[in-house]
Amino acid sequence: MKIFGINEFAARFPNAICGIFTLLFIYRTGKKIIDQSFGLLWIMAYAGSILPFFYFKSGIIDPWFNLFIFSGLVYFIFFLDTEKSQLRRIRLLASSVLIGLAVLTKGPVAVLIFGFTVGIYWILNKFRLKINVYEILGYLFMLILVGGMWFLIQAIIGNYEIVADFFTYQLRLLKSQDAGHGGFILYHAVILFFGVFPASIFALKGFRRGYYDDPFQKRFKLWLIILFLVVFIIFSIVRTKIVHYSSLCYFPITYFGAYAVSRIINNRTQHYRWVNIIYSIIGILYGIAVGLLPFFMMNKNRILEAGWIKDEFAAGNLQAEVNWTGFEALPGLILIAGIIIALILMKTRKKLAYNVIFVSSLLWIILNMLIFIPRVEKISQNALIEFCKDRAGEECYVETLGMKSYAQLFYTMKQIPTNENSYNQEWLLTGDIDKPVYFILRNRSVAKYRELYPHLKMFGEENGYVFLKRDIK
Repeated sequence: MKIFGINEFAARFPNAICGIFTLLFIYRTGKKIIDQSFGLLWIMAYAGSILPFFYFKSGIIDPWFNLFIFSGLVYFIFFLDTEKSQLRRIRLLASSVLIGLAVLTKGPVAVLIFGFTVGIYWILNKFRLKINVYEILGYLFMLILVGGMWFLIQAIIGNYEIVADFFTYQLRLLKSQDAGHGGFILYHAVILFFGVFPASIFALKGFRRGYYDDPFQKRFKLWLIILFLVVFIIFSIVRTKIVHYSSLCYFPITYFGAYAVSRIINNRTQHYRWVNIIYSIIGILYGIAVGLLPFFMMNKNRILEAGWIKDEFAAGNLQAEVNWTGFEALPGLILIAGIIIALILMKTRKKLAYNVIFVSSLLWIILNMLIFIPRVEKISQNALIEFCKDRAGEECYVETLGMKSYAQLFYTMKQIPTNENSYNQEWLLTGDIDKPVYFILRNRSVAKYRELYPHLKMFGEENGYVFLKRDIK
């Protein structure tokens, strides 16, 4: 942001770089584990699946967190299978530094995931790991040095409360549904199965035992199975359910998807018709949904008048003025065409068929981002963002009521408040304020808050969002 300014491009730029590093790393790893063709296939499976691609266009920190953990684990696996002492030390050092960077990125949950994965492998391997006491101590020293750097600096300069608050927050995520993000126990199973399409479908075959694998390939596969189960189980137990919590699973899922496809292409396993059927059904449903959405939106007024949309906020969102032409159905048609072509080629030209699957999926995702995402953004949150942008530079407070958002912090260019009372929502609602206060809420919550706080004035309403204002007395 020092280079590009405080804007969306700067916020998303690090993850674009992370995407490049991630694809290069999985190619290099795949090439070392199996061969160059597999490395390229793993790249296609990763980049051609929905959520992995989307995450490199996001502004969240998880892509870097996941890359550090996965690369740290891979270097540790390579370390265990290395005989040369100098190369062993380099790989062990790389692993400890990378896991330390993961801790710096998002916190000690990185050590938890890495520790559980190594511990379970150690148990399954009959309590044997090719590592001595001095190497363990050296690993822990570098991990604490790198991963604990931020905590140490905060403690030295006297910010003990920040460190304590950080760990308190981590515990709260485990015990409660933070920020209203709850969900059922199999939440991440659904997200991973449908969100990492199409790799997740082929991964169903990739977990199978590989008779043609050498001993190291079998061990690497076991490591990834353990990693997948550790992440999946931990975040299924954690009560806070957010999509990106299980995003570290993208690595093993895409690996197993590419592995299954590689075995089919090289005639080392048979076609399983049920896998192709599942892939075709889900893909066609995705294509139909995307294909019909523009025509649904072009007739939204009739749908709203008919009362089919029961949710008041959703109905308000749909009132946003967005231009739909019908051309937006193109991505869905491309995906369906890719599925049909791939199925036709499957018997005679398997390699080309799977290339078509991943390329058509990648093209579908890219076109969705170019065509749909801007329009969906206008429907879902443009009114909120534009309101916040209009408040930038104004001497006021902007807060949400009955909903969670970070838009008011980013788009208003909020500075550090001089009045500590402004952190207290009740003070903003009823206290002796020193600046006007704007409140953002959904239309379905207006009656409740107007009844509780009748002194709040209606400032405006747009596309499902209502803006209330409290002036200085």
